[in-house]
Amino acid sequence: MGPADFAETERQAEIYTASIEHGVNGAARQLGISHARVSIVKSSLEKKAARQGWSPEHDMTKTVPDGFKVKGVSTLYDKDGKVRNQWVKSMEDRERQAELMREACQALAETLPKVKAGKAPAHCNDDLMAVYPLGDPHIGVLSWGAETGQDWDLNIAEEKFCGVFDRLVRTAPKCKQAVIVNLGDYFHVDNMAGVTARSGHTLDLDGRYAKMVWVGVKIIRQMIASALAHHESVRVINAVGNHDDTGALFLSVALANMYEGESRVEIDTSPAPFHYFRHGKNLFGVHHGHSCKSDRLPGVMAADQAKLWGETEYRYWLTGHIHHDTKKEHAGCVVESFRTLAAKDAYATWGGYRALQDSKCLVIHKDFGEVERHTVNLAMVGE
Repeated sequence: MGPADFAETERQAEIYTASIEHGVNGAARQLGISHARVSIVKSSLEKKAARQGWSPEHDMTKTVPDGFKVKGVSTLYDKDGKVRNQWVKSMEDRERQAELMREACQALAETLPKVKAGKAPAHCNDDLMAVYPLGDPHIGVLSWGAETGQDWDLNIAEEKFCGVFDRLVRTAPKCKQAVIVNLGDYFHVDNMAGVTARSGHTLDLDGRYAKMVWVGVKIIRQMIASALAHHESVRVINAVGNHDDTGALFLSVALANMYEGESRVEIDTSPAPFHYFRHGKNLFGVHHGHSCKSDRLPGVMAADQAKLWGETEYRYWLTGHIHHDTKKEHAGCVVESFRTLAAKDAYATWGGYRALQDSKCLVIHKDFGEVERHTVNLAMVGE
């Protein structure tokens, strides 16, 4: 074993092997690449190997499993300097685990059943786009009414989310394009343990993780079906939230594979923290709201989408995270957050969180910006 075994491509392994056999300068001449390129590959692979526990010059020859990295190595030497015992301390490598999760999701999603193409509705308005922001759905959250004032579980979530969204779609005009914007925290939890990934806080979860995922996918598929019945094309954006870092990624990959045979559906699979889409003179940004403060978002959009910023007149950021309706006009851009339909859990109840529960549709004209807004709350879909 050696650093070449940690290469991600055959070319990296070739460069490293040549650098050992011929030196950095010799490898560069032999392979026809720059000295700097060889040095960078050699150094990066040696560092990667060391993080996994392989650095023989430091008596490190015990590697840790993929998805982990070495936290420290304690070595016991005898009087002659020979290694007598060694303790390798490891820790989770979050970046690598996220990468492995994405690879696993892609592999699993390829076996999912595909949705067949359907017939588009007639007489849709090409000037209008319907934008459906989903504020922090928290599918899987459990709320006990005696404590929080409102019962909530997976069955209630499925009924309410599907009912509200279907009614919301039917109140909207027949826009040619629709965008379903999941603003993050679609799933309440991101692991089997039912705790937050960062702080380890125990969450109120209804049932097992697999059950939550099953219901969550079912809900968003029903939303897409409702939108397809009313709009010619549907785009779905799943922002990464602080409750579902990996869940948002696998949801996008799964949906992309399910709908690959339906040309009317576009699933955004980018793992980026910021998403953008355009309609005529309108530019939209999407971010959960947990890693970048709202007052910085206009600058982020201007930097990320400088060309589109200059070509558009109406610019909007759609965010979630705080579970409240807020809206603030900044220079050149409006930043808005949206409520959630889900009930508050025990933590939010004890913390004094109170807000209404509804979902909205923004109707955007290609030349005139937002021209209509529709709201459906829980009471409108009955018990």
